[in-house]
Amino acid sequence: MLTNKTINLSKTLTLVALVGAASAASTSALAEQWRGWNIHPPSYPNSVALESFADEVAEKTDGRIEPKVYHNAVLGDQPDAIEQTRNGALNFANFNMGPMGPIVPATNILSLPFIFKSPDDMYRVMDGEIGDRFAEALEEKNLVALSWFGSGARSLYNTDHPVETPADVEGLKVRVMNNDLYVQMIDEMGGNATPMAYSEVYQSLKTGVIDGAENNYPSFESSGHYEVAQYYSLTEHLILPECLCVAKSSWDDLSEQDRGIVREAAQNAAVEQRRLWEERAETSRQRVLDDGVAINEVAGKSAFQAEMQPIYDEFVASHPDLETLVEDIQGAQE
Repeated sequence: MLTNKTINLSKTLTLVALVGAASAASTSALAEQWRGWNIHPPSYPNSVALESFADEVAEKTDGRIEPKVYHNAVLGDQPDAIEQTRNGALNFANFNMGPMGPIVPATNILSLPFIFKSPDDMYRVMDGEIGDRFAEALEEKNLVALSWFGSGARSLYNTDHPVETPADVEGLKVRVMNNDLYVQMIDEMGGNATPMAYSEVYQSLKTGVIDGAENNYPSFESSGHYEVAQYYSLTEHLILPECLCVAKSSWDDLSEQDRGIVREAAQNAAVEQRRLWEERAETSRQRVLDDGVAINEVAGKSAFQAEMQPIYDEFVASHPDLETLVEDIQGAQE
């Protein structure tokens, strides 16, 4: 026979269970599902670091924010993803600064050839006050840059011969990213710059539509371009930072506590990405060497830099408000 005490206890336990279930359902319903854009495949250094970012944010916010990274540009190409993040349709992304210029003109500075002397110089500059100035320019366009990733140094490769001096580029048809500064860079060396979709480069090299291209070790290797262009010359003309950016609308919705968690996770991701990048770059270098690629150091980089002066002169004339920032970046590396 059930006593009143037993019945009351049973009712209490049932009520506790219902409250707990409701609380769990409420927490799940309140969890913010963040969508993140990434152009790279899942095994790429940037991708691994982004997954770490997502895991850390989810763990340290106790599931209040649940980021999910979509790799391989399945949510659109970078120009589309930039717009989606700016308007809040995407919550976060890893963007290269190369295609950012049309939206944030100041970032075109980062695409000036030889603006950075080395990846380490780039990290040091972007991690400091100058990087904060770029972050402010991005935030004006609704992108909150929380940390800076690396993408190595881009160098020239071609199907015909090593590049030792600017004269060795003369007459070569070289694929570049769709940016006027990159077109000017090849043209100043006497080459024929050919903007082209990345997916078309392998076949174009193979069939002679173009003679060469330019990129970093991991991309040169993972794309298979080394199979058809076996001269890789370390011009290291472009050292482009990338950002881990959050949509300003998403950022503004966060509490101060969660902002701290997200920022720290982004900075931790940058440390991991840079370490993984160096490891991957060395692996890729060795792989293409083993396949017979001829890699040559370029002793006279000053000759290439001298060829770029007209680009700097034209850029400053067109953007006089950015001249001080250009000078500050150069001065920070002296």
